[in-house]
Amino acid sequence: MYGCELRDDGSTRGYWQYGYDGKDFVALDTERWVYYPLTDQAQVTAQRWNSPELRVGERNKNYLETDCIPWIRKYLEYGKEELERRVRPEVKVSDQTVNGVTKLHCQVYGFYPRDVDVKWQKNGIDVPSYEAKHVFPNSDGTYQIRVTVEVPAEDREGHSCHVDHASLDQQLTVRWEPQSSSNTLWIVIGVLAGVIAIAAVGFIIWRKRSGKKKNYAQTNTSDKDGS
Repeated sequence: MYGCELRDDGSTRGYWQYGYDGKDFVALDTERWVYYPLTDQAQVTAQRWNSPELRVGERNKNYLETDCIPWIRKYLEYGKEELERRVRPEVKVSDQTVNGVTKLHCQVYGFYPRDVDVKWQKNGIDVPSYEAKHVFPNSDGTYQIRVTVEVPAEDREGHSCHVDHASLDQQLTVRWEPQSSSNTLWIVIGVLAGVIAIAAVGFIIWRKRSGKKKNYAQTNTSDKDGS
């Protein structure tokens, strides 16, 4: 196994290691460019590779420094647009109450790249999620995730969803506002009032149409009697 790394600060690192029979065997010291044994059985091999006649480590050094790093830079340039792509997430919080237990859902969607940290907190303290966190792909190349926690009926205040992502300058926080019973009552009253108003308008229209038909029938009857 061998390769090289190009870090964000511009520094580089190379590695070259061999295994045998499922175990590490010898590895390259990238400061002295010599191989060192990882097992007793590898000592003879390491000595032979480090001999002046072979100098295997020096040859590997040339590849890691001369070929490997330039290839990484070239591939990074090819994929620069995709690697630097950033799409901010959309966040929606909702609740669902079943059998007296309230579940809070934090739906985070439309973000890129894939790595994201989503969690629920209550007054600044993390609330563990009872569901595994899975990130799913969208058809447009972005991703989505949903994190759910259970909230006791007597402990509903102070919950918020927190999202960390590479596209954000700072953590995104969305508070969950529990709906009070009074608000629910007013919503029900509003819906009922709307239904009653629609029914009343319909009844008035029906009465007017019925009255016109009755007057028309009476007029036709009078005309026939007169003739």
